[in-house]
Amino acid sequence: MAKVSAVERNLKRQRLVAKYAAKRALLKDTARDKDLPVEERFAAQLKLAALPRNSAANRVRNRCLVTGRPRGYYRKMKMSRIALRDLGSIGLVPGLVKSSW
Repeated sequence: MAKVSAVERNLKRQRLVAKYAAKRALLKDTARDKDLPVEERFAAQLKLAALPRNSAANRVRNRCLVTGRPRGYYRKMKMSRIALRDLGSIGLVPGLVKSSW
């Protein structure tokens, strides 16, 4: 199991990303628009930099929903490889067949 503080920090980041997503997208579009004057684009870039750092989507870490493990994460299942193997062996993951030869 991962530290509870690390999991909670990541959840806080996810909430911040959701809160500032629209504002961040609007400022990014403004800053990238070549038709606007340079001053307006620069002002948008400064406002974007003033937003909380943890509101950027790339700061959110993919973590296992079962254990909170940050490594070996399968996006489709939203689980780590270890949790997936454990639940698959019990038969709780539909469609997962453990191979043996």
